[in-house]
Amino acid sequence: MKSKLLGSIALAAAIVSASAMPSRAEDLKFQLTNGTKSVLTRFYSSPAGVDSWEEDVFGEDVLNPGESVNITIADGRTVCKYDMRFEFDENSNLDTTEDTQDLCALGSYTIHE
Repeated sequence: MKSKLLGSIALAAAIVSASAMPSRAEDLKFQLTNGTKSVLTRFYSSPAGVDSWEEDVFGEDVLNPGESVNITIADGRTVCKYDMRFEFDENSNLDTTEDTQDLCALGSYTIHE
């Protein structure tokens, strides 16, 4: 009887120990499409609730009207909800746009005018 109890305690401890381990973060991947008539010059993303933007995802690149690009956010976080900021060419009549989306559930995102 005592060995069965000890075995049950050991099994319970193993289950608790395994569930206490941090979950491994997976990269967030989605396709971004520029559905506007303006050049998208900068794209920023940060987890919702973070007070500052991460680096510009595009770097030196831009996303021309009608073009799409595959985006991977590999920041090691386990959150899904991200704030996004879109900045357009200075000659554009479009203002900077911000949005929040669940990127884990999102397969694609199109920015519209």
